[in-house]
Amino acid sequence: MRVVITGGGTGGHLSIASALLQVLIQRGDEVIYVGSTSGQDRAWFADEAAFESVHFLPTSGVVNKKGWHKAVSLFDIFKAFLTSRSLLRSSSVDAVISVGGFSAAPASLAAVSLKIPLFIHEQNAVMGRLNALLKPYATTFFSSYDTASPVKGYPVNRTLYETARVRERIQTVIFLGGSQGAAFINNMALEMAPELLERGIHIIHQAGERDYERLKAAYEAKNLHVELYGFTRDLPALLQRSDLAVSRAGASTLWELCANALPALYIPYPYAAGDHQYYNAKFLVDRQLAWCQRQSDAIAGKIVALLDEDMAAVSRGLMALGEPDASENIIRYIEGNIT
Repeated sequence: MRVVITGGGTGGHLSIASALLQVLIQRGDEVIYVGSTSGQDRAWFADEAAFESVHFLPTSGVVNKKGWHKAVSLFDIFKAFLTSRSLLRSSSVDAVISVGGFSAAPASLAAVSLKIPLFIHEQNAVMGRLNALLKPYATTFFSSYDTASPVKGYPVNRTLYETARVRERIQTVIFLGGSQGAAFINNMALEMAPELLERGIHIIHQAGERDYERLKAAYEAKNLHVELYGFTRDLPALLQRSDLAVSRAGASTLWELCANALPALYIPYPYAAGDHQYYNAKFLVDRQLAWCQRQSDAIAGKIVALLDEDMAAVSRGLMALGEPDASENIIRYIEGNIT
């Protein structure tokens, strides 16, 4: 089977692409990647040897743009659509898998125009605009939040399942600022550090590359000893050592924490499209498997209160929710539904 994986822009979309790529390669399939010159696509896949070829097309997001800027973005997508049509034709592609994000538009639209089976994975509880547009034309639509989805598990690094454990009590708290850095969470970690350290709680802080130097200087100035990272690809090891996470509620991060059975307090990014981070977290909160606080709330007090919560029950519930074979199940389903 020869497959195109398309989409990206952010680490959330790209982590799904990476998880599906590994399964496809293990099964002996040939995989081509189509992404964008914008966003994080190049950083993730420019040197990924597992792909037969990679193609970064000059596109950018359309949402939140107006007037001339929106027109330019749409024209760039149209040009990339023509390039993608040519690529799909010449490569004799059997299927296109979209992981979402603006960079998925050209190849996904090209697949529809050429009647090549299109499979979409929606990562969030609130459907993105591109996926909403393309869903009626897709062969299959996968989503962990959709009861009609043939596979409901979320593709994540299998290592997270293999290192999962039940958290009995909180000894280590991890603050996740993301690859770019979430200023609110970073500042809250700095504010909370003295009290947590005084209680004997170890702190791991993944701050993001942009905010790393500022936080390093701030912790040193206050003589606070925390385990600080800018960005690391060894996140599974950090999660495995942690007992409580404080994080945004991007879908990939949320499901990675679920896979590792790591309880979390989610602080949704307030400006996310369609407030989708809130609804991602709500999916777990409604099942009593997470906590969620708006950014405007008194969060420091909530973190302190969680130190006395029954983490074991939440951790076991997260274990039961996971689907370790999600990536394999998605690829097997695609293989069986190519016409």
